[in-house]
Amino acid sequence: MNCLLKQYWHWKLQGSPFQSLFAHSDSDNNEYVSIDCETTSLEPTRAELVTIAATKIIDNRVITSAPLHIKLKAPQSLDESSIKVHQIRHQDLGDGLDEKEALQQLLDFIGQRPIVGYHIRYDKRILDIAFKKHFGFPLPNNIIEVSHIYQQKLERHLQNAYFDLSLEAICRHLELPIRDHHNALQDAITAALVFVRLTKGDLPSLNMPHIK
Repeated sequence: MNCLLKQYWHWKLQGSPFQSLFAHSDSDNNEYVSIDCETTSLEPTRAELVTIAATKIIDNRVITSAPLHIKLKAPQSLDESSIKVHQIRHQDLGDGLDEKEALQQLLDFIGQRPIVGYHIRYDKRILDIAFKKHFGFPLPNNIIEVSHIYQQKLERHLQNAYFDLSLEAICRHLELPIRDHHNALQDAITAALVFVRLTKGDLPSLNMPHIK
């Protein structure tokens, strides 16, 4: 979220316990949160949240020992087509949380930390819609797309080349484990590992088949 929007929401939420989330912070960021969501659709205006997962990143460490992994109550739009993608059925969500409670837990977990992710704009848009519905404001945190960092680093060495920006290809190039896809927690951890590898280390050899 840009500075002007943060200033607007900070003013609009005067007297609210959520106002501090939009306060400007001068401190250097050494903590981030990697997020991934599973939803019932890829269309943001129709998608409903099924699971939310997050893991903290502190300096060069991914804190996998204390993640956030929330199952929500089965939404009405959870149908056969979405179940085929993420393998989560109605009976798997029997003890799921109400959406508002799940969002509150996520907000408590994130705080003011920037959000890291793969295709994070989609997750952010879904969460913004849900936060506006329940709290009246969008998720305040800035976002960082790991595939953009990866592409920018490659373009410094190979301008006008073709890059495979799929998460699997990025992990192969960075010599990171390829975890179970379409699992929110595993995808959040993978994005966190990619972020740390890109920001704290050097790129491996560029002689890779997905770079042409």
